[in-house]
Amino acid sequence: MKNVFDSIEGIKKRTAIVFFIIDQSGSMSGKKIGSVNHAMGESIPEMCKLVEDNADADLCIAVLAFSNGAIWLTSQPVKIREYHWNNLSVMGSTDMGCAFQELNGKLKKESGFMKSASESYAPAFVLMSDGQPTDSYKMKLKELQKNGWFKYGLKTAIAIGNDADKKMLAEFTGNEESVIEVHNAKDLARVIKFVSVASSQIVTSASSAVQGAADQTAATPIVTVPADLLSGYDEF
Repeated sequence: MKNVFDSIEGIKKRTAIVFFIIDQSGSMSGKKIGSVNHAMGESIPEMCKLVEDNADADLCIAVLAFSNGAIWLTSQPVKIREYHWNNLSVMGSTDMGCAFQELNGKLKKESGFMKSASESYAPAFVLMSDGQPTDSYKMKLKELQKNGWFKYGLKTAIAIGNDADKKMLAEFTGNEESVIEVHNAKDLARVIKFVSVASSQIVTSASSAVQGAADQTAATPIVTVPADLLSGYDEF
């Protein structure tokens, strides 16, 4: 449904983007990728509800999948109410460094993904992985961390199973508290849905608007998953 505020002349919405960086390597086969696909499909309608009555923000989604290299599943950020999730398949290795390089490229002004600070809210980044990087990622992550949009964005990582490199995921988010461990398909689906909606809610709030990197002094918020959302049993 079209928001009544969309047609009011003179009102310009800021854009908020939620970036999903998703591991689709061979180790994600079976219940892992199945849970990701199921949860992402269910999360989109919930994210849409957040912007139906929001006169200030346009929520967009951008999806980057990585295995043997990294590929954008969205050529540009897509408004959430226009987005349809297409299920991922699995293959290959875990080229995390390649994903960081691709993400960094799209966070630069000339990429067309990001608008000016006066037109945008700080973005959210949700990284999902079940394994160890198979390429050299550290230098590419350091370059990504220099980008102002990444530095001041909301960062969450979902560590899937016992083999996930939680130390590396904490390097991405900046702290261990933003890395959420899941060990079974049911918990994974719940966590993806919760993090997707919570991240969208945070980045579309007025407090997350970017007024320029030099003005950002407040601590970046953290998505905290309720304890009762995780059953704790080990399946993966």
